[in-house]
Amino acid sequence: MTDDERVDESGESGESHDHAEANRRAHAVTLHRPTHREVLWQVEEAFERGDMVTLFGRCTVEYDGRAASTLGLGNRLVILKPDGAALVHTDEKRTPVNWQPPGCEHHAAVRDGQFRIRSERTTPAETLDVRFEQVHQFSSLSVTGGRDLDLQGSEEDLRQHILEDPDLVEPGFLPLSTERQTSAGPVDIYGEDDDGRAVAVELKRRRVGPSAAGQLQRYVAALREEFGDGAAVRGVLVAPSVTDRAATLLAERGLDFVALDPTTGRPPEGSED
Repeated sequence: MTDDERVDESGESGESHDHAEANRRAHAVTLHRPTHREVLWQVEEAFERGDMVTLFGRCTVEYDGRAASTLGLGNRLVILKPDGAALVHTDEKRTPVNWQPPGCEHHAAVRDGQFRIRSERTTPAETLDVRFEQVHQFSSLSVTGGRDLDLQGSEEDLRQHILEDPDLVEPGFLPLSTERQTSAGPVDIYGEDDDGRAVAVELKRRRVGPSAAGQLQRYVAALREEFGDGAAVRGVLVAPSVTDRAATLLAERGLDFVALDPTTGRPPEGSED
C-alpha cells in the first residue's frame, strides 16, 4: 500500500484585514507518494489556479527543438511556473539540466503507466517531455512576487470594480450573478452582453499564462452544454496582462481579454484599450 498523504495549508490571521486577505489567498498543497491519477488531478487544479508546481520523482526527460537531448531514469526535481517556464534540476550545480522559457504551455496526462508532463511552445517549436515512473512528492504553491510585487489588488477588488461599473468589461454588459456554478466550477461573474448572449467572466489579479485561457474555455463549454446545442456563450478573461501564448490561445478559441488593474479598476499603464 502506498504512503499517500495530502497536506493542504491555509491560514487566516486576525491581526488585520490585509493579513487576513493575504492568508486567505495563500495556500500550499503537498502529496507524498501519490498515485499517477492523484497527482494528475492535483496538477490540473494547480494549473487552473495559476500555482507554481514542483514534482520530485524518478523520471526520464526528452527535449526536442533547436537541438535534441535525452536523460535516462533518475530522481529529479521539476518546477513548472505559471508564466509557462519549466525547469528540470538534478543534485548538481545551480542551473537546470533542461528548461523551457516563459510563454510555454504545460500539459499533464497519465499514459502507458507513467505520469507525463509536456511543456511546449510553437515559436520556435520546442517540446520538453518528462515521464515519471514514480512521483515521490508533489507540491503546488501560491507563490507571488517578482514583477507582480507591486500589484496590491485582489480578484475581489476586480469583481467589485466590475459590479460597480459593468462597462469596464464592455459597453452594455449586465452582471447577473457571481460564483455562478457550472459543471467545470464556479464562474467569477456571469452575465449577458448587449445582444443578450451569456457571458462568463474570469478574473485574475496578476499576469496569466495559457492555463487561464484553458480554464475560461472549460467554463464556456460547460455553459454551452448546460444551455443546449447552439447556445451562444462568450468568455472574457479580465487580468492586468497575459503572456503572448495566452493571447494566442484566447484568439484561437474566440475568447476575449480585458486588461484591468485590480487596484485602480482601470487599464494598466501602457496597455492598449
